[in-house]
Amino acid sequence: MPKVTYIEFDGAEHVVDLPEGWTLMQGATLNGVDGIEGECGGSCGCATCHVYVDDAFLDKLDPPSETEEEMLDCTVSPREANSRLGCQIKATAALDGLILRLPEAQS
Repeated sequence: MPKVTYIEFDGAEHVVDLPEGWTLMQGATLNGVDGIEGECGGSCGCATCHVYVDDAFLDKLDPPSETEEEMLDCTVSPREANSRLGCQIKATAALDGLILRLPEAQS
């Protein structure tokens, strides 16, 4: 199982083992990580699972879809070059060790 580290805005860290195929949003919400809301349940319709992906992992991700790009324009916290929606990234062996930083606010 890939290990993913979620770093809350205040610096609190949560290391979570995610089953392959789970989304990063599911991993956070089902493991009590504060800072990811996932209001739409993972349908790419709310931007409340905004994360900042560690630069070392960006090239291991598929590019964002057009829908994800549109939703990233709606985030409450600033959109950065490494901004993604956690509901659109599934855990894989290639993402073992992934570090995600969470924005100050989601809504």
